[in-house]
Amino acid sequence: MTDGPGRSGAPAVGRGVWLIAAGFAAIELAASSRYGFHRDELYFLAAGNHLALGYVDQGPLAPLIVHLSALMMGGSPSAIRVVPALAGAATVTVGGLIARTLGGGRFAQALAAVATAAAPVILGAAHLAGTTVYDLLGWALIMLFVLRAVLHDQPRCWLWAGVVAGVDLENKNLVLLLALALALGLLVSPSRSLLRSRWLWAGVGIAALLGLPNLVWQASHGFPAVAMSRALQSEHSSGGDRASDLPAQLVYMGLLAVPLAVAGVRYLIRRREPRFLAVAAGLLLAYVFIDIPGRPYYTDGFLPLIFAAGAVAVESRAPSAARRRAWIATPALGGILALVLILPLLPLATFAKLRFMHKLNYDQGETVGWPQLTQSVDRVYEALPARRRAGASIFTGNYGEAGAIAWYGPAYRLPTPLSGHNNYSLWGPGRAPDATVIALGSVAELQPHFARCTFDATFHSPLNVNNDENGVQIWTCTAPHGPWRSFWPALRHYD
Repeated sequence: MTDGPGRSGAPAVGRGVWLIAAGFAAIELAASSRYGFHRDELYFLAAGNHLALGYVDQGPLAPLIVHLSALMMGGSPSAIRVVPALAGAATVTVGGLIARTLGGGRFAQALAAVATAAAPVILGAAHLAGTTVYDLLGWALIMLFVLRAVLHDQPRCWLWAGVVAGVDLENKNLVLLLALALALGLLVSPSRSLLRSRWLWAGVGIAALLGLPNLVWQASHGFPAVAMSRALQSEHSSGGDRASDLPAQLVYMGLLAVPLAVAGVRYLIRRREPRFLAVAAGLLLAYVFIDIPGRPYYTDGFLPLIFAAGAVAVESRAPSAARRRAWIATPALGGILALVLILPLLPLATFAKLRFMHKLNYDQGETVGWPQLTQSVDRVYEALPARRRAGASIFTGNYGEAGAIAWYGPAYRLPTPLSGHNNYSLWGPGRAPDATVIALGSVAELQPHFARCTFDATFHSPLNVNNDENGVQIWTCTAPHGPWRSFWPALRHYD
């Protein structure tokens, strides 16, 4: 991806881009052991015991990477976060490569890389072993290859775009929206003739072939991703979600990077050949705002492109050395200020006192308290008479709770947890006993199906950290009206 200047019309990628990407990775890795596992990471660790070609709420890629990371590097937060940190650094590098593809010199490349590295959404995504960081990298690579195909007459790059899209389909189906938006952007732009390119359609074929395993899995399970999408749409389409959608876009990119983003959008709109990308970004932004405004980060895969375009626009004005330093320093300063809010750098005691942090950065709070939650469940389990423990199960209200019990529970000899949430609902109860069920955050779901449910305890997060599990109740339900299979369908829920 660093071919000579004759291929792209710009100097080879400068050392600054690589240094910025390396610094990004170093910061992410330094913070990777702070606090603990995120609920999604625990879920993916559990999915490692149920490897499949697909899951209700994502493709197999992220759970597989978590599983392999734990096998090769150990079962710790820092081990499973190595690959996401590297993927984030790769996204930063691709930001510089896109600037180069647009004709930017080393200043533009470095500015694009800095802005990409400093974006709060990318800083946060690269910290956790989730799906978002791979989506961000996939989208950035797709736009890099599309730009090379369109601007530099490299039609074989459509094949590489197809490869990336196909791999991304094994991560999330969101890349289908990107493909549709790009197609519509080309259709209404002067570049519409590209839609007849055999290389483009070959790339589409490659993407479809690589994404086929997940599609087959979805089809064989009744397309649960569709039900999942409807649940998310219902949950995140309120007036409040719409009111906060556009401000969230600005926060996720970094407020101090907004001038650069504005320059990037203007650059894409004013230039004939890349204009279709501005159209695609606008269409996707409108779709998210209208259909699922509670997920503003769904459009953030465009950020490396927009920052790169803005960097090229700034460079073309031939600013003075002082102004160049100011352009570089502004998003960098924003990134530095965001670090303490995005990454778990604060002492936990300080973080616990900042109650607003749960709304400002939900994910940080969700990395606290899982071992202690498991200990609380164990105390209830151990309090059962021995004869009842032999016929006891644990049922949780969400996959994070189930993932915590599955990961930490074996040390206490707790039974394998059950849940009706997302893919746990498909894994089912198996041969789990049903005479006694410890209900963790799920008594409302179980009460209609049991004769008796009694309260046992309320869990409080360490230092009373404000998160979803703080205050969750633990109950014990006995005397079921029937076996698990008789009421399991009523326990399933997606969100």
